[in-house]
This record gives sequence, structure tokens and C-alpha cells, in this order.
Amino acid sequence: MSKRTRRAVETHGPRGFIAAARGFIAAAGRRVADGDEVDLAELLTLQDDLTAAIQTAVDGLKAQGHSWAYIAAATGKSREAAYLKWGKK
Repeated sequence: MSKRTRRAVETHGPRGFIAAARGFIAAAGRRVADGDEVDLAELLTLQDDLTAAIQTAVDGLKAQGHSWAYIAAATGKSREAAYLKWGKK
């Protein structure tokens, strides 16, 4: 396995938490690629978990009164696209 350089990451607050999660996911991918006991199917379940976490975040932002325009700006989507993706069906 090649040597990887460590990046400095914020360790407090949501960004630090997300950076740590990103690191864990990347490490899990490398372990699966190296043939470790971690199963590829289990790694794939993280997609569902991430989708649910994003929906929870959007629901929370809406509950706090944020607009679809605000959410759209954070996601790089149009207001309508954000609503269609995460709005209540």
C-alpha cells in the first residue's frame, strides 16, 4: 500500500465531524480494495445511510425556517431541484 499524506482538518464542529467521516469512509474503501474482511456490500449500505443523513439535515434546516433557496445554494442545485429531491412527497 502506498504512503498517504495526512491533511490538517478542523476537529471541532460539524465540518470536523464530516471530515472525520470522510476519512473513515475512504479508509473503509481502501480496506475493501485490499481484500480485508470488510465486505463490499456492507460498504455500499453507507450510501443509504448518507442519503438518510442528508434528508435529516434538510428537514432540520427547513424546521428552523430556512428556505429552499438557502438549501439550494448550499447544495449547488436550483430551488426547484432541491425541493423535488428533498421536499416532502
